[in-house]
Amino acid sequence: MRVLVTAGPTREPIDAVRYLSNRSSGRLGYAIAAAAKAAGHTVTLVSGPTCIDPPRGVRLVRVGTALEMRREVLRAFRGARAVIMCAAVADWRPARAVRGKLRRDRIRRPVLRLVPNPDILAELGRRKGRRLLVGFALEAAFGARGPRTGRSDPAVASAMKKLRRKNLDWIVLNGPATLDQERATLAALARDGRVVLWKALPKGRIAKALVRLVLGR
Repeated sequence: MRVLVTAGPTREPIDAVRYLSNRSSGRLGYAIAAAAKAAGHTVTLVSGPTCIDPPRGVRLVRVGTALEMRREVLRAFRGARAVIMCAAVADWRPARAVRGKLRRDRIRRPVLRLVPNPDILAELGRRKGRRLLVGFALEAAFGARGPRTGRSDPAVASAMKKLRRKNLDWIVLNGPATLDQERATLAALARDGRVVLWKALPKGRIAKALVRLVLGR
């Protein structure tokens, strides 16, 4: 099938040289795209800024900001049968990017006003149709005392609410420690209540397991 994968962070410009971003390395999203390609699917990868070489045979679309990510995702979404939204899209952006460089000697107390970025995953959920839609949820509490997967775990409960609210088939739960590490602890939660836990595994192994789980091979 045609599979759309997103990966990496977004960068929201403050001025010509500074931006807001996050710690996402993009490794897991690239590994998912490679695993989906290896499983025989046709893959489009929409990626924020990373230093990773794209998987061979995957169509790569590079973007910088959340608004660019939304534009390219909606474009690729039209022909996709399955979507795995692994990118760490910034929730906010500066209301106005300054031309040139903000000079420290001219601004004593800078104030940065933020505005919300569009919720791309929620928008895809509204347009979903018969597509398979997989999202990711980062919960700061997940893994803090060892990963748990029971419904009593606040991180799991929060992720399940997000799954239902955004009309997803699966949601992958992770914590901040996995963003820029080679290994990750993740839990995949299904709409029907199934939970699959991967604990401290290389991201390449998790990507292959996730593709088998949600795409069926």
